[in-house]
Amino acid sequence: MTETPNPHIVDADTITGEMRPIRRCVVALGSNMGERLQKLQGAVAALADTPGVFVTAVSSVYETEPVDAPAGSESFFNAVVLLDSTLPAHLLLDRALAIESAFGRERNGERNAPRPLDVDLIVVGKRKAHEEDLTLPHPRAHERAFVLVPWHEVEPDAEIPGQGPIADLLEKTGHGGVERREDLELHV
Repeated sequence: MTETPNPHIVDADTITGEMRPIRRCVVALGSNMGERLQKLQGAVAALADTPGVFVTAVSSVYETEPVDAPAGSESFFNAVVLLDSTLPAHLLLDRALAIESAFGRERNGERNAPRPLDVDLIVVGKRKAHEEDLTLPHPRAHERAFVLVPWHEVEPDAEIPGQGPIADLLEKTGHGGVERREDLELHV
């Protein structure tokens, strides 16, 4: 798809006939285990293959230092994917978790542990959620350069609901520890 669907129209579900709004979504990808680029590319392909999801942009790949990770953690490859979707936020979350699992992610309870793939919902339209399994916008995205830098590359005028323009947030966090990898590229 070369054009972003109009966010003010609705798309009819082909099975139920239910009308759903098309929402702009931002998904952050990260990997610091194994074939990092391959895992990011697989996540992009899996998102693009999801019914009701239309990938509209993919950032460059950035190499980043781990944040609040256990000692000895390897650097991450990170990217941001913009998509338009008619799926409810909980279904998008289920899909993100399924993609992580398919690439070998096991949640062991250790916060910020090394992982083969991380697929985080950053924003789903202007939706706000504070539920046990879903928080929107992502609670730490506004202070994470590894999310803000690639997002700013593909959507410089974007805002995080309740936090402000990502350009302003990026000025606060800075670009430290985030390096664009000119030799690597993701494809839709």
